[in-house]
Amino acid sequence: MSHHSNLLVSALKTEEEAETQTQNESENSVWRFKGSDTAAKASSVTMRVIVYKLFDLCSPDIKKPLLPLAHGDPSVYPCYRTSIHVENAVADVLRSGKGNSYGPAAGILPARQAVADFVNRDLTNKVTPSDVYMTVGCNQGIEVLMQALAAPNANIFLPRPSYPHYEARCVYSGLEVRKYDLLPENEWEIDLQGIEATADENTVAMVIINPNNPCGNVYTHEHLKKVAEMARKLGIMVITDEVYSQTIFGDNPFVPMGEFSSIAPVITLGGISKGWIVPGWRIGWIALNDTKGIFKSTGVAQSIQQNLDITPDANTLVQNALPQILEKSNKEMFAKKNSILKQNVDLVCDKLMDIPCLVCTKKPESCTYLLTKLELPLMEDIEDDMDFCMKLATEENLVLLPGVALGLKNWVRITIGVEGQMLEDALERLDGFCKRHLKKTEASLQALKLSDNGEI
Repeated sequence: MSHHSNLLVSALKTEEEAETQTQNESENSVWRFKGSDTAAKASSVTMRVIVYKLFDLCSPDIKKPLLPLAHGDPSVYPCYRTSIHVENAVADVLRSGKGNSYGPAAGILPARQAVADFVNRDLTNKVTPSDVYMTVGCNQGIEVLMQALAAPNANIFLPRPSYPHYEARCVYSGLEVRKYDLLPENEWEIDLQGIEATADENTVAMVIINPNNPCGNVYTHEHLKKVAEMARKLGIMVITDEVYSQTIFGDNPFVPMGEFSSIAPVITLGGISKGWIVPGWRIGWIALNDTKGIFKSTGVAQSIQQNLDITPDANTLVQNALPQILEKSNKEMFAKKNSILKQNVDLVCDKLMDIPCLVCTKKPESCTYLLTKLELPLMEDIEDDMDFCMKLATEENLVLLPGVALGLKNWVRITIGVEGQMLEDALERLDGFCKRHLKKTEASLQALKLSDNGEI
């Protein structure tokens, strides 16, 4: 595999593991313990299981090196390297020795103050350091919140499509998941009527992702206000994942959900993995934006703290560097990264117009992904999005993410947070694959003719 395969490495059994299993079985011993199936159920809804399967279908073909465009990690490409001031901030703390000790479960005060100051730049309803909890990346924030809300019979609304880690942690915590649709025909806005129709007295929260992964849209002020008003009507909180708030390259400005915390209580998840392109540093945060003190009166704030007390603490090295990192961060710092992503989006959308069977319904304006819809009636020997991606991996050594991994069947997600040449190569392979699998009907041949003429 290529040097890019470090994005995800399949967790297959080694020969040693298989040999050990055979030896154990031959002993005929009876052991009283076994692995829990809780994690198995939770991990079954993650995208890693699917991506592992796709990687296993690829071959070490030198003429066609592996192109992994299913999972996003721009940090492995030099053109996305983070700012020098970000690296220097951590280096300074490392040399000083200030980041070598344990920290409080909620995070060290300078880091919490820095996060509060940073998010308050865009907020009317300000947060304080005591409203901020540092986490091991945004993912731990998700885990802590799902566990904090996991009361008997409680249910939570998640978007469809969505980032799969939310559902995985709900399954692990015993929270019932209910899905609401994002509407592709309406700029991927939230189906608010659908939520109102299916919520009940056990509904505790809804999760929104803004800017949205995987759709790439940014919600308007008007739409977010409607979300808050519906949440107040239902008596639920809004959990907003804003980890991509610094990764915007479209015309729609980012509006934090915390602006509407006077209408309904809001919990914001954030971190430096995406905007600062340092996912390996594992620093995120939970910020409570609640003008009426509802999170304290209901015990939610206390439950968050208690869950943090029994989980790993965010590393103090980067926490100590966070004040310097966030204080010097501004829109200009993110401009280079966002400019490259905009160029990549334009490239992919332009090329997709010439590829039969794939339709980009909306050009992304944020994040590092692009969703494209499969026109299955035009294809032969392709059953669905999973079948499409499996055959693509086998024939072209190209790995894309099937939409079913995100809850959206017969769509495909393409990672755009890579180098431009890599996208060029991937799109060339994708074009050849689609044309090989095009049905030989009059309609499909006409589509092929139009694409070859640049008219589709």
